[in-house]
Amino acid sequence: MSGRGKGSPRAGGVRERVLGLLTLRGTVTETEPVAARMRRIRIAGSGLAGLTVLPGQQIRVHVDGGLTTRRTYSLRWYDPAGSLDLCVYDHGDGPGAAWGRSVRVGDEVRFGKPEGGFVLRPGASHHVFVGEETASVALAAMLAALPDPSRVHGVIQTATEAGRLPVDHAGRLRWQLRGDRPAAASQQLADGVRALELPAPQGAVAYVAGEARTVQLVRGVLVGERGWPRRSVVTKPFWTPGRRGLE
Repeated sequence: MSGRGKGSPRAGGVRERVLGLLTLRGTVTETEPVAARMRRIRIAGSGLAGLTVLPGQQIRVHVDGGLTTRRTYSLRWYDPAGSLDLCVYDHGDGPGAAWGRSVRVGDEVRFGKPEGGFVLRPGASHHVFVGEETASVALAAMLAALPDPSRVHGVIQTATEAGRLPVDHAGRLRWQLRGDRPAAASQQLADGVRALELPAPQGAVAYVAGEARTVQLVRGVLVGERGWPRRSVVTKPFWTPGRRGLE
C-alpha cells in the first residue's frame, strides 16, 4: 500500500498546507450568550493583526475543520491588535448552528479574510438600518462606527425582547416584536419602515438585510413609496425559507 490515500499522513499534510494558504487561523478565547439564541465568540491570534475590516463585513468559517463546509458570519467587532468577535445566531440544525453551539475556549478556528460590500458608508448624511436577528450583527457593527446618534434611524425586529442584540444608539431605533409570526416576507417589518419619519433621501443611505423576500418588501417601500434612489438602498439577503444561506 502506497500510504497516499485520503487518510494517510501525507494527505493530511497537504490539506494543512492548503488551509494555511487559503485561510486565517485563530483560537477561541471567550464565549458568552448576548441575546436569546445568540452567542458571542471571540477569536484571537497573531495572524489576525492588521487586517482591513469595514463595518458590516463578514468572514466564512470552516465549521467542519476542513475545506468543505463553510458558514458565513458577520463581524461584530475587530481589534487590529489581533482579535475579533462573532455573534452566532442559533437558527437550525445545520453544521453552522452546531458549530456555534459547540465551539469552546481553546478551539482552533479557520476562516477566510473579511469580505463583502454590505458595509457602512460613513459619508452619508443619515443612516437607516432595517433587519431582524440575522441582520442585527452587521447592523450593530455599523452602528458602533457612527459617533453621531442624530444621523441614525431604523427598525430592528426580533421574536422576543430577549432576542435583542445590544447595539449602539438603540434609543434612536424602533424595535419590533413579531412573536410567533414568521420573519420571512414580513409585512410587519415593511409597515414599520413605512411608519418611520425619515430624512430626505438626498445624501442618506439605508441598509436593509435579513430574509430575502422581506428585503424586497422593504426596498419597495423605500424606493417605490418614499422616493429613495435605488443606489441609496444597500441590501443583503442572508437567508430565505428552504435554503441554509444565500452566500
